[in-house]
Amino acid sequence: MGCGKTTVGMCLAQRIAWRFMDLDHRIEQEESITIAEIFARAGEATFRKKEHELLQRIVQEAAQEGGRVVALGGGTFAQPQNFALLQRLRAITIWLECPVEDLLFRCALMTNRPLFQDEASFRQLYEQRVPYYHQATFTVSTEKAEPDEVVNRILSLSIFQGLG
Repeated sequence: MGCGKTTVGMCLAQRIAWRFMDLDHRIEQEESITIAEIFARAGEATFRKKEHELLQRIVQEAAQEGGRVVALGGGTFAQPQNFALLQRLRAITIWLECPVEDLLFRCALMTNRPLFQDEASFRQLYEQRVPYYHQATFTVSTEKAEPDEVVNRILSLSIFQGLG
């Protein structure tokens, strides 16, 4: 939450001429309500079910249509069924590692983050999710870097040689 997945993902997709998709935005489009409203009306379990179903469709589309850059929600990767799906399909995953202090600063004024309540709960959520993030195929630091620099760091990874 707040690491720049959408911004960096859009820039990366543009640079390598792949289609970009933001999982949370697509959920909001399909449900015609915000993520925060889904959480408020139906709860996190219902949201996670919708998230998984849509992730399955997105990866199937990618398998048929070619490369995609997908910005996952902050908790998507921490859900065992999503992690297993991505592993099974050998998806390349990248954790945009950002210091928790920077994440707190970026998220503090955002009102559309249903799991951001206060600093203590945010830090607890971060600590719960970090072990999952460490299992990503690659880790790229976003510390002290503008989105274009983060994209350059991603494109320097061996998997992207020749694409950017």
